[in-house]
Amino acid sequence: MSTEQISNSEPQKASKSPKENGAGKERRQRRRRPRRRSEPKTAAATGWTPSMFAVAEEEGKTRFQDFNLPDDVLRAVADLGFQYATPIQAETVPAALAGKDIIGKAQTGTGKTAAFLLGIITDLVDYPLEGERRLGEPRALIIAPTRELALQIAADAEGLAKYAGLHVVSLVGGMDYDKQRRQLKDKPVDILVATPGRLIDFVNNKEVDLYQVEVLVLDEADRMLSMGFIPDVRTIIRQTPRKGADRQTLLYSATFSDDIMSLASQWTLDAVKIEIESERKTTDNISQTVFLVSGEEKYKLLRNYIRVNNVEKVIVFGNRRSETRDLAEKLSKDGLKAALMSGEISQQKRVRTLEEFREGKIQVLVATDVAGRGIHIDGVTHVVNYQLPDDPDDYVHRIGRTGRAGATGTSICFACENDSFMLPEIEAETGVKLECVHPEEELLKDLD
Repeated sequence: MSTEQISNSEPQKASKSPKENGAGKERRQRRRRPRRRSEPKTAAATGWTPSMFAVAEEEGKTRFQDFNLPDDVLRAVADLGFQYATPIQAETVPAALAGKDIIGKAQTGTGKTAAFLLGIITDLVDYPLEGERRLGEPRALIIAPTRELALQIAADAEGLAKYAGLHVVSLVGGMDYDKQRRQLKDKPVDILVATPGRLIDFVNNKEVDLYQVEVLVLDEADRMLSMGFIPDVRTIIRQTPRKGADRQTLLYSATFSDDIMSLASQWTLDAVKIEIESERKTTDNISQTVFLVSGEEKYKLLRNYIRVNNVEKVIVFGNRRSETRDLAEKLSKDGLKAALMSGEISQQKRVRTLEEFREGKIQVLVATDVAGRGIHIDGVTHVVNYQLPDDPDDYVHRIGRTGRAGATGTSICFACENDSFMLPEIEAETGVKLECVHPEEELLKDLD
């Protein structure tokens, strides 16, 4: 999509009258007031106090209690084992709490999801709406490009909001529409996480009304642009209040291309621009090695590498569905706990597979790029590029599945006569000179 195609200004939804808008008018006015906080309910109800979450001060690091979060939110943070904020969290949480629009640039695995969720949940806790609320009118809306990412964000939101009494709903394609409708009708929605197409379905069916949205998050905006979702996103944004005092907007992207900045200028007002990125697009805590190997030796190398290195949680990426399907079946026949993650798998099975992978019941997850983009699971020690990606940017996203949130990780590439020509482009994209080696003899032994 060209810049010319996306640069048209967004028509704003007409303001409703106070009678029509109800609590929304009060909501907008409070963005101009200092933040107020009622007495914390958690300590009184359960005996938990912030003093139980003791994290030592360290120079150059920001603790989560330094953000002055509500006790209900801080307790959830403590339960999750978080102590010090990542750079993107340290930069964006204060700006989000101040009600500012944000354009954030950060690679995957940097903690940006928790960054925008902490701001949203705190805002909803600090400013509860009074009076009866209508069903299907979310206060916060998060749009993500893939089903897996949307479900992961919703799970993270539930974890951070579990003591705050907030209702989180996810609307994604490929899953039971009626079940999602029942979640909307269960009680008023506080946080709605959705993929563009499914959200439009609910809006068109008048089962979701976005006019009460106070905070809008556009996650992985560059991915939405490349996947052709921008027309859908534009349609959605037209259903929300005006940017600025009426709607706080947070846009996150791994890149700040001209097209992304054009979109950001349309959808945000006086936004704070925050860029958290080293000169390299891949982090130093991920070791990157390329094995030079023939195509016929790849499977033998993969199987032996997993065995020799006692790899317990690995994602193996392929380029095409048929290749990944055959590879997953072959690994399973050889006794490994392997599963497939590709577009041909039903959404229900994808969710179940990811949960089993997260729990350690699956050792090897074989994935295509479309399915793998939304995999955000801690503890993935290795990523294997069984085939080098056709797009160097996909390499960055692939290896971002490991080494998340400061942990170390290992990226392995198998480069053969069919795809080794991609190595210079990958090195140019990442700014990293990849180490190319021939496999040791032990790694190429015949399988038992």
